[in-house]
Amino acid sequence: MKKRVTLFLARTALITALYVALSLLVMPLSFGFIQVRISEGLTLLALIMPECIPGLYLGCIISNLVGGCAPLDIIFGSLITLIAAILTFISGKLIKKTWLKILVGGIFPVLFNALFLPLIWYYCYGQMEFIYIVQAGIIFLGQALAVYLVGTPLFLVIKKHNRLLT
Repeated sequence: MKKRVTLFLARTALITALYVALSLLVMPLSFGFIQVRISEGLTLLALIMPECIPGLYLGCIISNLVGGCAPLDIIFGSLITLIAAILTFISGKLIKKTWLKILVGGIFPVLFNALFLPLIWYYCYGQMEFIYIVQAGIIFLGQALAVYLVGTPLFLVIKKHNRLLT
C-alpha cells in the first residue's frame, strides 16, 4: 500500500513538472489571446493514469502563476483543467476502444477551455475586442492541436508500454 501511494505521488509530481516545463518552454504560445499550450497534450494521459488529475491541476496552477495570470484566471482556468481531467479519466474507464477513448477523452479539455476561458479572460482582463465566438474558436483550435496532435502519440506510446503504469 505504501509503495502504491509513493508511486502515485511520484507520478503526480512528474506530470506537474512536465506540464509546467512544457508550458514555460514555449511560453509565448502558452499564454495570451492566441494560445497553443503544448502541455495540454498531457491531458489524454488521464485516460489511463489517475495521477494525471492532480498533476494537471497543479501544473496548470503553477504555470498560470509563473505566467503572470490574474488571480481569478489562475483559480478558474485551473479548475477547468481539473474538471476536464476528471471527465477524461472517467471516459477512459467507460470506453473500451482506444480511438474512441482518445476522441471522447480529448473533447473535455478542448471544449471546456474553448467555452469558458474567453469568459474568464473577459472578466479578468477586460478585453475590449472581446468577440466570444472568435476567441472560443481560436482556443478550440489551439487546444485541439495540443490535445490531439501532441497528446495522441504520447498516449499511444504510454499505453503500449503499460508496464510503466504498474
